[in-house]
Amino acid sequence: MTIQEIQEEIVDEFGMFDDWMQRYEYMIELGKSLPLIEEKYKTEDNIIKGCQSKVWVHADMKDDKVEFTADSDAIITKGIIAILIRVFSGQHPAEIIKADTGFIDEIGLKEHLSPTRANGLVSMVKQLKLYAIAYQTQLN
Repeated sequence: MTIQEIQEEIVDEFGMFDDWMQRYEYMIELGKSLPLIEEKYKTEDNIIKGCQSKVWVHADMKDDKVEFTADSDAIITKGIIAILIRVFSGQHPAEIIKADTGFIDEIGLKEHLSPTRANGLVSMVKQLKLYAIAYQTQLN
């Protein structure tokens, strides 16, 4: 699936819920299905700066595609990173770099997060794109 198709799928899924309590519960469920980072990658270097809670992300290149794993010490944050990894993992670096993240606004995520969590969300997107830029540079 393309990044755009995955984003549309997520928008559809969030559209099935009537209120934000249900959406938060869904995000928590998504966090439980997150491809977990190996303990050896839970280092200071892999912590996303700008997040109030701890979020570790590791990226690897497989068949010219970036594979992400992650974890967080907070359940909502774990759900947020799970959504982002679902969108970006298994994609080519160039696709990740140019991807529009308008789906985040479309599902209303930023406006329903505290300011610190919203900042953390921006930091997560930025870090995933930075990994993609690093891998894209290696490919060129």
